[in-house]
Amino acid sequence: MFQAAGVPRETEPEGVVGAGEVLRPGPSPDLANNVEPAGDSTVWTPIAEEAARATRVLHPDSLQLPRPDRRRVMVVANQKGGVGKTTSTVNLAAALAIHGLKVLVIDLDPQGNASTALAVEHRSGTPSVYEVLIGELSVAEAAQVSNQSPNLYCVPATIDLAGAEIELVSMVARESRLKEALSPEALDPIKPDYVFIDCPPSLGLLTVNAMVAAQEVLIPIQCEYYALEGLGQLLRNIELVQAHLNPTLNVSTILLTMYDGRTKLADQVTSEVRGHFGDTVLRTVIPRSVKVSEAPGFGQTVLTYDPGSRGAMSYLDAAREIAEYGAEMRSA
Repeated sequence: MFQAAGVPRETEPEGVVGAGEVLRPGPSPDLANNVEPAGDSTVWTPIAEEAARATRVLHPDSLQLPRPDRRRVMVVANQKGGVGKTTSTVNLAAALAIHGLKVLVIDLDPQGNASTALAVEHRSGTPSVYEVLIGELSVAEAAQVSNQSPNLYCVPATIDLAGAEIELVSMVARESRLKEALSPEALDPIKPDYVFIDCPPSLGLLTVNAMVAAQEVLIPIQCEYYALEGLGQLLRNIELVQAHLNPTLNVSTILLTMYDGRTKLADQVTSEVRGHFGDTVLRTVIPRSVKVSEAPGFGQTVLTYDPGSRGAMSYLDAAREIAEYGAEMRSA
């Protein structure tokens, strides 16, 4: 399947837990082990588990996620549209923010879907990432606080961003405009622990700017065959950026989205991705969910729209995995 999609085969690491294994949406092992059973302390029930996990979303003080020792800048990229890229960006950002971490989302997609989901103003004329790229505003001046959490900031995208790639072509250091805007001094007023950059579904100059500015790439992959198309080209472009513009860039995280356990194809894609990328793939799989799809229409993430839903629980689990990986980086 991967060879047909043009994805180079990688050697599977030895001792990788879950490589080639199909994991359905649900709690990570750590979360499940921390659940207090209802009633008799010797009895575990799925209802008690779900209730405990929903409580963690509704009462975020009950689960503080570890803070990285240095800021993590992650670009969320996939040139194929409809794979859950923006949805994953805003929900992971919200999950980290409501559990105590400061998060900044850079909406680099001219469609502005991340701005809509985080309920920040992004009409034409609003201070936005466009003004940041051309040097008229700083990130702190363009950032707005989302209603999802006081810890969550967003630099919105407006329709002005649609022509930004043409303008950037003639600019000096055109590939590094966003990197300069995200300097430690520029981010000092916000002091985010995480910066998520939501890219357009293309491999143009905006996406290159994001990859030059970031240290890590998070790739969402839909659990369907056609979602693998273009993945090989994306990985080759990442290698080019590593070779010529940003040698520290690495693919740190792959997130499987839109998993439908009723289909054999979802299991097959999940197994193939885990077999190729090993422990780069999060244990958590995001299920196909109506609630996740509905939430942006109400200017919300699924964590506030329906905190007890499977989608909300899964994004919380995925955010915890990302935060724990950051803690492992700190202790390494």
